[in-house]
Amino acid sequence: MNVLDPAGPDAGRLAELSWILFIGGGAIFALVLAITFFAMQGSDRSRKRLSGNWLVWTGGIAFPVAVLTGLLVYGLLLMGAESRPAEPDLRVHVEGRQWWWRVSYEEPDGSRLESANEIRIPLGREVEFVLTSPDVIHSFWVPSLGGKLDMIPGRTNRLRLTADRPGVYRGQCAEYCGGPHALMALEVIAMPAGEFDAWRAQASSPVENAPARGGELFLATGCGSCHTVRGTSAAGTIGPDLSRLGERRQLAAARLPMSAENIARFITHGQDIKPGNLMPEFRFLTADETAAIASYLAELK
Repeated sequence: MNVLDPAGPDAGRLAELSWILFIGGGAIFALVLAITFFAMQGSDRSRKRLSGNWLVWTGGIAFPVAVLTGLLVYGLLLMGAESRPAEPDLRVHVEGRQWWWRVSYEEPDGSRLESANEIRIPLGREVEFVLTSPDVIHSFWVPSLGGKLDMIPGRTNRLRLTADRPGVYRGQCAEYCGGPHALMALEVIAMPAGEFDAWRAQASSPVENAPARGGELFLATGCGSCHTVRGTSAAGTIGPDLSRLGERRQLAAARLPMSAENIARFITHGQDIKPGNLMPEFRFLTADETAAIASYLAELK
């Protein structure tokens, strides 16, 4: 999460503006320290000159007005330097929820490919993120790819970003949204366009795992009333889509590395791992039953 290590043109412009602010702010701070030193330790002549009204007019009014106006004009020109096409190459809908991210890729036929807490994007293609929230104000921010934008209930905001370097970039909700706000992270995986297209085509197909004991327990315990697993009767929309949970790198909005063991931990001790999350703990399950469900979910790829 480094705004000074840009992986796309939008983040590059922000990094350039940040360096100008850091260097300029440092120079002005050094100038103020020098004036303060001469005002305290200089000769009587220099201290008398510094006590005149000219310093207030120039250093306190004229200089800030000139510098801030210049920065404003430069910032507006810099951030609006690149023209945007009328339509993006890819549109991804991201819904901020307490306290996770619902992700859906808009397909050419108008349908949606659902996921959660992880976003895959193709290199070199402009991606439009359609940002919404059904509960409170959240803020979508992936520092290495661009600036942040709030997700406000009742409004739809749009943010366009492009990645020009492959990698995994961590994002974070940047607006306090209550409870485990600090644990509401996400990952954006930038991958070559060909690999992205192949992944997207595969991810659109229903899950083909046989409903082994873990799958049967998943449905029998009512997990499908909150979660969706495509290709099964589980079609809940309250919680994250778990159709290909096992192929994600992280679990619980980037709280834990993905593994069957961590899935089992979250099923039974979710409040310890992410206090305040809305999923109840299923401690009535035996250890073998929990392990079976976790193994089933970890194999959904």
